[in-house]
Amino acid sequence: MEYIDGHAGRFGVAPICRVLSAHGIPIAPSTYYDARRRESAPSPARRRDAELCEHIARVHAENFGVYGARKVWLQLNREGITVARCTVERLMKALGLQGVRRGKVKRTTIADPATARANDLVGRRLGPLAPNVLWVADITYVSTWSGWVYVAFVTDAYARRILGWRTSTSMTTQLVLDAVEHAIWTRGRHGVADLGGVIHHTDAGSQYTAVRFSERLAEVGISASVGSVGDSFDNALAETINGLYKTELIKHRGPVADRRAGRVCHRRMGRLVQSPPAIRVLRGHPASRIGGRLLL
Repeated sequence: MEYIDGHAGRFGVAPICRVLSAHGIPIAPSTYYDARRRESAPSPARRRDAELCEHIARVHAENFGVYGARKVWLQLNREGITVARCTVERLMKALGLQGVRRGKVKRTTIADPATARANDLVGRRLGPLAPNVLWVADITYVSTWSGWVYVAFVTDAYARRILGWRTSTSMTTQLVLDAVEHAIWTRGRHGVADLGGVIHHTDAGSQYTAVRFSERLAEVGISASVGSVGDSFDNALAETINGLYKTELIKHRGPVADRRAGRVCHRRMGRLVQSPPAIRVLRGHPASRIGGRLLL
């Protein structure tokens, strides 16, 4: 195309095509003109791709550049932009966009063999049919320039909503107590005073099996549930929340170098809770509203 364009004014299109065909590069003048016409008037498919590229780049940028093809695809469809996942994958590759990947882990679950633990009331059944049936909780960590910062989460397994969280520079029982108090307050703000049917499921970390923590759950009627030791599948949903927090809001945005590392991690945690597309996804739908029902 470029060769013919550069010499057509001097020799003409047809003579150039004859010479090229004679030297083993067969091309007809009509083929050249068709290609030129397609360039000047893009096909509907190309126009559609150009439009989708703008939306894909926008969604990727609005979410700190951490979304991969699956989350971009879900967000576009939630916005009413119907597109296939394979199309999003193809266009993201063409644009040079990709999501962040998770890295290595640090051990935070240290069981106390001398402490009695609650039974596992969940059995890996992490798909309740209503809110306020199952809460999952866990502790994760953030490496900062001033040391480790620990973050505790409490998440409603149905709504995929983070109800409570707390950050601290020490991994103590008070950290998880503060997180569950935040969750209780969140539900109370929405008029849910009776938590008698809630199961609070965690791993076998010593913070969650402490007497103070168990007594507080019993005071408000919440049933404690503890999974087995060294098995992340027993609390897979909470592990997923941990991974998303660190991958999308900590590692991607660079190390926390502020002396007040706990406050910085807390602010980034607030951004995660206030950004529904990042976490509140239930079977491809935003958990804030599914089937016309408002999820608490």
